[in-house]
Amino acid sequence: MTSDPEYDVHARLDVTVEMRDGTELATDIYLPADDGILERPRPALLSRTPYNKRGELERHGEWFAKRGYVVAVQDCRGRFGSDGAFELFVNEPEDGYDTVEWLAEREYCNGSVGTIGTSYGAWVQSALATQDPPHLEAMFVNQGPANGRTATLRHHGAFELRWLCWALTLGGGFATRVLQDSALQERLANVDVRDVLAEGAVQRGQSPLREIPDYEEWLFELLETGDADDRVWQSPGINFEAYYDEMADVPTVYAGAWYDSYTKGTCDNFEALSERNESDQFLLMGPWTHGWNEYPLPSWNKPYAGEIAFGDRALLNYQEMRLRFFDRYLKGLDTWDEPPVRYFRMGTGDGSRRSSDRLSHGGEWATAEGWPLPETEYATFYAHPDGSLERTEPTASSATTTYQFDPDDPVPTIGGNCSSYVTYEQRDESLLEYPLEERHLETITGSGGFDQRTRPDTFGAEPPYGPLEHRDDVVVFRTTPLERDLTITGPIRVRLYAETTAVDTDFTAKLIDEYPPSDDFSDGFALNLTDSICRARYRGYRDDPDFVEPGAVYEYELELYPTANVFTEGHRIRLDISSSNFPRYDVNRNTGERLYGGRTAETATNTIYHDRKHPTSVELPVVPR
Repeated sequence: MTSDPEYDVHARLDVTVEMRDGTELATDIYLPADDGILERPRPALLSRTPYNKRGELERHGEWFAKRGYVVAVQDCRGRFGSDGAFELFVNEPEDGYDTVEWLAEREYCNGSVGTIGTSYGAWVQSALATQDPPHLEAMFVNQGPANGRTATLRHHGAFELRWLCWALTLGGGFATRVLQDSALQERLANVDVRDVLAEGAVQRGQSPLREIPDYEEWLFELLETGDADDRVWQSPGINFEAYYDEMADVPTVYAGAWYDSYTKGTCDNFEALSERNESDQFLLMGPWTHGWNEYPLPSWNKPYAGEIAFGDRALLNYQEMRLRFFDRYLKGLDTWDEPPVRYFRMGTGDGSRRSSDRLSHGGEWATAEGWPLPETEYATFYAHPDGSLERTEPTASSATTTYQFDPDDPVPTIGGNCSSYVTYEQRDESLLEYPLEERHLETITGSGGFDQRTRPDTFGAEPPYGPLEHRDDVVVFRTTPLERDLTITGPIRVRLYAETTAVDTDFTAKLIDEYPPSDDFSDGFALNLTDSICRARYRGYRDDPDFVEPGAVYEYELELYPTANVFTEGHRIRLDISSSNFPRYDVNRNTGERLYGGRTAETATNTIYHDRKHPTSVELPVVPR
């Protein structure tokens, strides 16, 4: 039986919490009370955010306080009510540690502190855990990263442009200085991020962030820095993998989703820390997209992702799940009996068109004792000269497919593991008439599962619209229609053999569940499951750049985000290879210039090998059913 909502709530707003360097962070405290009298010391929950501690997070605080928890909601350094300068993730480890220990010393706290939060609120939890605060007792980390360089900020060398979009909207728009300057906020509110992306690489001193130079500085540091040994990528606020052995060993839930921008990081954290830690670790993966700060539920209350529907069985109650966890590990109640791994296996729907106009992809929940699943049998599917994808290795002594990669005409992003690819809706009203915090965000890429075909609202697409596979720079390999269901769950790896005429270029891979034509979808439905990219100079997760020799064949290993899906009888497994996925990733100019910001561009002739000596393939984690 979970804690009942039996208490009144007493709020202490804008409490000052002093950090070790003297910076003061604004914190709201919600206390359980009985007839106005503060209850005895209670376990505390801490939520740290750059998105304003009021509003929806205020309701979260009240919700838990009614159930007997002290709740602290804090504005991160340099955001909203807090002092100091905001630099993406830099100060979060120490600020988080100091706040945990400050909270544990309050007379209303019994010394046990748990942490909660989604997205940035997940980053800050793992960041403070690298410092191992003595009074940290449990964490519920929803949709967070493991290593910002290998996935989430950069991805195998390429930059995830969502951070540029974020800096121009939710980042820069709510900087403390901007909030104090209505004219500056108005100018940022009127920036259409789609125009910024369409104009090509932004330049220092010329971007819309030039009037808040500290934001422009950390953005360009991330854009232009790729080497692993740089201090940026070894920071405990960005690279948690480097600090696994030092992290707090406390019960933790790592929750995420198959179409989330942090899918890989969520699974990586659980896999590594469940092996290292003695305390209970849990992995929970749903079929949703990225979602944060939605009361009372995040994306967990949406039985769909993009253009596909899963049915009501996909729904979970986010608040009740967190309450059961903390009741068990902070209060000692018998409320939590989850297995180590709980995940949603997508793909058991009938493929019909729902009333919402979404394809019924369906799915079901499953459990496991570890990750990757212990019973996994890895199956390799090889690319063949005729465009087929087969279990047998190619026998041709020489076989290639060549395409032209023009950086000025990149392959458009259509959904996937995307978040923060947004812009504020453009309106004529002033900030006084229509405040920034009330303005709707418009998606640029979409997120979740989509039929991989362009349409008039696809960013970067031009008529005639249609399937991405019809582009000359997309190479497609597919199986014959499956004779029986094939279930996969886990990480996906693509091994690609290729050459290029450039000294540096990109290669992308996308795994697709290809539905056959039906009465509801006469052209079929090419459902994206997961994708990846590899920048040639950083192939093989190199620490330092190593440019390729034009005309030489290299092996590229692409680690796609993990997923769980049933390819049902009659479907095809499809692998799309190309060299761009924009604006999900920044576009390689093929010139070997600086990592970001080059103005010149060259069209590269890229060649995929799929013969006996160079067996391009995809490795799938097959699970016997």
